[in-house]
Amino acid sequence: MIFSRLFASGWRGLVGWAIGIAAVLFLYLPLYPSLQTPELAKMIEALPPEMIQAFGYDQISSGPGYAQATFFGLLGFVLAVIACITWGTSFIAGAEESGDLELTLAHAVGRKQYAWQSALALVARMAVLAVVVFVLLLGLNEPSELELSTRNMLAVVVAWAGLGLLAGAASLAVGALTGRRSWAIGAGTAVAVVGYICDAIASMNADFDWLAKLSPFYWAYGQTPLVNGFDWGGLALLWGSVAALVVVAVVALDRRDITG
Repeated sequence: MIFSRLFASGWRGLVGWAIGIAAVLFLYLPLYPSLQTPELAKMIEALPPEMIQAFGYDQISSGPGYAQATFFGLLGFVLAVIACITWGTSFIAGAEESGDLELTLAHAVGRKQYAWQSALALVARMAVLAVVVFVLLLGLNEPSELELSTRNMLAVVVAWAGLGLLAGAASLAVGALTGRRSWAIGAGTAVAVVGYICDAIASMNADFDWLAKLSPFYWAYGQTPLVNGFDWGGLALLWGSVAALVVVAVVALDRRDITG
């Protein structure tokens, strides 16, 4: 089965990503109690207001705000995006450039089957990382004095996973459209970078509030899920876009000549 082969073949890399994410969580979250000092507040106040808004430092004095600013809105976001882009690129574009895709399709494997099971493997790998993040949040919440509710932790992890998957699905779809790794990587990177920049610009200037509505970063975090719980509208946009890109990948691979 294509799904089981794609999922299992990258288990070492998956373990590596899980360890990296765990390291970031263990590095930053336990520091929260020791950072709640007047000196830190003065340092933040000395920063340009635009920077404070863009990086969420205005909320860093609270547990939810600190977790959002240090992990979900920054390093955790970067790690999720890089992991999903790497996987989304390798499943179709990478396999085509190496010749593995042509060989696989020659063994009575349908193109649609290969594409949607590649997407399923991408989702499954990200789900593993999401479980790791959720479990570690549960374990670190009380010792780190973050005061996060379990429901809100689940909400932000679902949003975080969807954000990473959107970049990965873009790489998968463009890989299916072009068969080229460079284009696939570029597409996933563009989704992540442009989305982040749009949200940052909107947070720095009220005249550009409309720009945030176009950003997947805002769909995921705009309603502050660590504080307010599930934002069903934002999640629908986020996960609906992932599903749409998977459909593009399935249709594109089914209709295009494979170069090998």
